[in-house]
Amino acid sequence: MNIVILAAGQGKRMHSNLPKVLHPIAGKPLAQHVIDTARQLAPEKLIVVYGHGGEIVRATLSAPDILWAEQAQQLGTGHALAQAVPQLGDGAQTLVLYGDVPLTSLATLKRLLQAGRDGLAILTVDLADPTGYGRIVRDEGGQVCRIVEQKDASEAEKAIREINTGIMAMPTARLGEWLSSLKNDNAQGEYYLTDVVALAVAEGLPVRTAQPDGEWEVLGVNSKVQLAELERQHQRNIADQLLVGGVRLADPARIDVRGQLAHGRDVAIDVGCVFEGQVELGDAVEVGPYCVLKNVKVGAGTRIAAFCHFEDAVIGPDGVLGPYARLRPGTELGPEVHVGNFVEIKKSVIGAQSKANHLAYIGDAEIGQRVNVGAGTITCNYDGANKFKTVIEDDVFIGSDTQLVAPVTVHRGATLGAGTTLTKDAPPDALTVSRPKQITVAGWQRPVKEKK
Repeated sequence: MNIVILAAGQGKRMHSNLPKVLHPIAGKPLAQHVIDTARQLAPEKLIVVYGHGGEIVRATLSAPDILWAEQAQQLGTGHALAQAVPQLGDGAQTLVLYGDVPLTSLATLKRLLQAGRDGLAILTVDLADPTGYGRIVRDEGGQVCRIVEQKDASEAEKAIREINTGIMAMPTARLGEWLSSLKNDNAQGEYYLTDVVALAVAEGLPVRTAQPDGEWEVLGVNSKVQLAELERQHQRNIADQLLVGGVRLADPARIDVRGQLAHGRDVAIDVGCVFEGQVELGDAVEVGPYCVLKNVKVGAGTRIAAFCHFEDAVIGPDGVLGPYARLRPGTELGPEVHVGNFVEIKKSVIGAQSKANHLAYIGDAEIGQRVNVGAGTITCNYDGANKFKTVIEDDVFIGSDTQLVAPVTVHRGATLGAGTTLTKDAPPDALTVSRPKQITVAGWQRPVKEKK
C-alpha cells in the first residue's frame, strides 16, 4: 500500500507566512498529525506532496520514511497526486490524505481501505450544510457514478447532502492512466482528482464509500477560525478519553494536552492546565488550576497547587508543591518533598522529606533528606562563566536569607544561621554563622530631599 499526503497548498485565508500545513493543533503541525496516523497503517511508500513554503515544510516534517514530491504549480488535486505517481510502489492500493485534515482516525482509514480492496473507495459524510463541498452523485440504484464540485453543480446536485471529503483509496495500477487523462475544463480550471471516480465507473470497477465515526474527522483547516475550532474539538476528544479512563476534570473544556498524558487512578485536574510532551501522573495526583507540565513524571499522591510550571522534572510520591513553584530541567524530587511558593529549582536532586517552602533558588545542587531550606536562600552556582555544585547533606537546617557560594558543602546535621553567606564548607552538627556585628549609631539623621 502507498499513502500520499497532499500538502502543497498556500492557505491564503490563514493570513500567515507559515505554510498552512505547519500550523499547530495540540502543539503539533497539522500535517504531522496526518503523517503519524498514516504510519500506523505501515505503508510501503509514504509520500508527501509539497509546494508552498517547500523548504520549511520539508525541514519541519522530514523523516527517514518520508518521500517527497514537489508540486511547483498549484493546478489542482489531480495534478498534485500526479507528481507522486513516479514514486509509487506496486502496492494494490494508494490512499490519498490531506495535510490540512488532521483528525481522521485510524479506524476510519481502515474501513476505507477495506471498502476499496477491489476497486475505488471514497470517504464521504452527510452534512446539514454541504455548501462548498463536492457532492456524491449516485444513480437510481444508489451506486456512486461521479463527484461534482460545488461550482460545477446544478441546483439539483447542490441539494445533495452527501459530500466528498477528498480522502480516497484507489488501485495503484490504474492511477497513472487516470491522472494523465484528466481535463481542466471546469469552473476552477484545475485538474480534479475527483474526476477519476467517473473513469473508474466507466471501466466497471466497484466504487464504494465509507463514513467516519464523527464529522470532525474530515474537517479541514483553511482559516484561523477553523484551526481554533479543530483545536477545541481535538482537546475535547482527549478530555473525553481522560474522563472515561477515570480522571476527574473540573471542566473538560478547559484542558490542553499537547503530547501524551498518562495517568493512574483517582487523578484530579483543575481548570486551565497545559500538559506538553510526555507527562505521567501517578495514582491520586492532584493538579491545581493553571499549571503547565512539560515532560514531567509525578509520583502517586503528590499535590500540585495553582500556577506551577514544571519542565523535564521527576517528582516523587506524596509531595506538596506550589503555588507558583517552578521546576526547571534536571530537577528530581524524592518522596514527601515540599516546594512552596516562588521557589525555583534547576538541575538539582532533593532527598526525601526535605522542604523549601518559599522564596528560594536552588540550582546545580544535591540536597539530602530532611533538609529545611529557609526563605530567601540562594545557591550561588554561576560565576558568570561556569556553573558550580552545592552539596547539602542530610538533616541540615538552613536559615533564611542564606547564600551558598558554590562549590561548597554543608555537612550532615549542620545549621546555618539566618543571613549567612557561606563560602567555605560547613562542618557537621554545628552552627555556622557569617554576618557583621550589629551596631547602633546614635543621633544619626535620615537624609531628606532638598526642596527645589
